[in-house]
Amino acid sequence: MNTEILFALLSFAFVTSVTPGPNNLMLMASGANFGIRRTIPHMLGISVGFAVLACATGLGLAGVLHAWPPGMLALKVAAVGYMLWLAWKIAGSAAPGQGRAGARPMTFLQAAAFQWVNPKAWAMALGAIAVYAPDGRLAQIGWVAGIFALVNLPTVSLWAWAGEALRTLLSDPRRLRLFNGVMALALVASLWPVLKM
Repeated sequence: MNTEILFALLSFAFVTSVTPGPNNLMLMASGANFGIRRTIPHMLGISVGFAVLACATGLGLAGVLHAWPPGMLALKVAAVGYMLWLAWKIAGSAAPGQGRAGARPMTFLQAAAFQWVNPKAWAMALGAIAVYAPDGRLAQIGWVAGIFALVNLPTVSLWAWAGEALRTLLSDPRRLRLFNGVMALALVASLWPVLKM
């Protein structure tokens, strides 16, 4: 991979990773509700999970889904259903020690698995593979997955950090409920592109 293409891939990975989407909205809510330290497994799960998704996409999963429309429909239904459930959970969150007992941030495995039903992650993986690994060569796919893993972790961390920075402001339970409600609505709104397809 030459320097020009590498720089373009880095830019693509940065812009698509740092902009709002389901992962970043959930990280902001997690940072606000649980703090950045307890959100680290969630952040790592996103980075590793997306890299695995990008590899699988490059190794032929995208072709299988396009060739078998019921599989694509099942993926969309699962994505919408799971994200609506997550939005409901975020909207009902309370500050640690308040509200529901046992509230906890998303785990590493949950965050990694979420990439498989995250419409933005699919769009990013399909776009990156189509542009930067069009021949499907293992080295190209590895570069795409590796660059995203490296760029993704610091960019998604910004969202968790922003959520944690809001913790003082959100110490009032009413403000926290309002924040969680807004985050839940934003997560539902992020489904709009999927619903139009």
